[in-house]
Amino acid sequence: MEAFEKTLVVQPDDLDDLNHVNNVRYVQWIQDISKEHWQHLTSKEIQERFIWVVLNHNITYKSAAGLGDIILLKTFIENSKGAISTRVVEMYNAATNTLLVHSETTWCLLNPETLKPIRISEEIRSIFADVTRNPS
Repeated sequence: MEAFEKTLVVQPDDLDDLNHVNNVRYVQWIQDISKEHWQHLTSKEIQERFIWVVLNHNITYKSAAGLGDIILLKTFIENSKGAISTRVVEMYNAATNTLLVHSETTWCLLNPETLKPIRISEEIRSIFADVTRNPS
């Protein structure tokens, strides 16, 4: 399976005082595509049985994006162990293929009733089996 991808167009509300995409907006987009990827690959029943929470975001900002730029977002699971999964999200200027942002987020799988960490099951592991390495 290829990386999960989507595009978006930078809107006025995405900009900071320098007329570049605000760093907080990038974090929102990281979380949004991560959630969309999970929802795209899993059934409603699985989504009700498990929840993910962020433990850590490591974000490297490489280049700026501005109003009207088309951003290509790509995500994949880099690795998983125990209850922890590392997800990579990269964002590119779609016109120039310039890398704008590279992020690695550590997520923890929780039981939605107890809010305690639970091991990533073979069921979930198999869903992401083909995206556990960099697809580039």
